[in-house]
Amino acid sequence: MDHLNFSSFLNANIEKTDLYLKPLLEHCKEQSFSKGEFLLQPGEYCKHSFYVEKGLLRQYSLDANGKEHIIQFAPENWFVSERDSVFFDNPASYYIQAIEVSRVLLFEEKFIIELSQKNEAFNEQNNRMLHKHIKSLQKRINMLLGATAEERYLDFIKTYPDVLLRVPQTMVAAYLGITPESLSRVRKSLAKKNT
Repeated sequence: MDHLNFSSFLNANIEKTDLYLKPLLEHCKEQSFSKGEFLLQPGEYCKHSFYVEKGLLRQYSLDANGKEHIIQFAPENWFVSERDSVFFDNPASYYIQAIEVSRVLLFEEKFIIELSQKNEAFNEQNNRMLHKHIKSLQKRINMLLGATAEERYLDFIKTYPDVLLRVPQTMVAAYLGITPESLSRVRKSLAKKNT
């Protein structure tokens, strides 16, 4: 399998891709997941980072009342993982679930660490990608703490331009930290402003 999406992703985001594309592809595992199937559930140990070749995943938790809190969506060309579990070897706190039929590349953390130790260029680029991810998570925290529901919704559309049409509004609301009714009001308000 040629993994064109992953090769294109690396070429767009990492310099000197040819130095480590082959080892990455040789050591990754490809797996397909049905809609609704879990890649990870709380209490399990995560050993992989997941790259979405095709399909859509979500990472979420449930609070004590059973309410969903979606941490992130992972459409094509996105990575998702449970960092606390994969890096610190703790039981997972989050679910990672396929929202659509999905084809995913699984990268073992152990191999990523070994490749980072052997290849300085890969280590630098991997760190850069991790820092970009941290930056986006910090922005997300700031949005949840200080932005209005309307601002969060507009940021969601900017971050995930095609996801809005692929998921139910209840999931969008769970990502934004608002009720589906509040989301409906936000959408109506924006529609009025744009007429």
